[in-house]
Amino acid sequence: MAVENVKLSNGVEMPLEGFGVFQIPDLAECERVTRTAIQSGYHLIDTAAVYMNEEAVGAAIAASGVAREKLFVTTKLWVQDMSYDRADAAFETSLKKLGLDYIDLYLLHQPMGDVFAAWRRIEELYRAGRIRAIGVSNFYPAPLADFCETVEIKPMVNQVELHPFFQQETALANMKHYGVHAQAWGPLAEGKHGIFSHPVLTAIGEKYGKTAAQVALRWNTQRGVSILPKSVHTERIEENLAIWDFTLTDTDMTEIGKLDLGHSEIVDHSSPAFVRFLHERKIHD
Repeated sequence: MAVENVKLSNGVEMPLEGFGVFQIPDLAECERVTRTAIQSGYHLIDTAAVYMNEEAVGAAIAASGVAREKLFVTTKLWVQDMSYDRADAAFETSLKKLGLDYIDLYLLHQPMGDVFAAWRRIEELYRAGRIRAIGVSNFYPAPLADFCETVEIKPMVNQVELHPFFQQETALANMKHYGVHAQAWGPLAEGKHGIFSHPVLTAIGEKYGKTAAQVALRWNTQRGVSILPKSVHTERIEENLAIWDFTLTDTDMTEIGKLDLGHSEIVDHSSPAFVRFLHERKIHD
């Protein structure tokens, strides 16, 4: 079955499942797996300037043979470039590296730096038709609320950590209030918590002939959350996409709901040390 779409607040349709290329810095490998993903049926490809692999994604898109208008390409503005002028230059750099004429979704990667000035420039690029949809990433409830109450054009997407062990129901309710679509990075918890063999997820999957990972992914999509699973293995890439031919019951969803730990065990965005680390991460001179 085909991947379902979600209609964003501005009317743009986005696939509910895409392919993420985080932590694939080797350009040859990134191009290979991105081509595999596109050939397998993924039409949403998610990258970022800080991933240092936009060129590889662009090369894979060019070689895929899939018409540009059938693909949905996301990239992100890094903390180093979070200002009005630097946002403009960074956007042009990403566009050139990707070899594209426009970006489908452009995100502020972190709620750090001069996000409001950067957003004003992104709003202008959006109005000019160079970006089809604009959004943010890692904006937790209070920063997102402040942002939405301040900017002229509200973000259409907020990409945050969402998986069975960190479900963020309060954050989802806040996004819904502002008409912001939730998109999950790390929908497989980056392999933590034994997710690929977790007894609850495995038992549910056995009823449908599906793996624990497929259950975790389907759970998020049934919450209305779009997902960005990542893998460098062809069989896993294909498996992660094969989630659209079954539906979890309310009982299944309730059982998975009990797995929530209420916090991340991947990253602490409230840590001053982590904020300093991100500011110190430079992707260009």
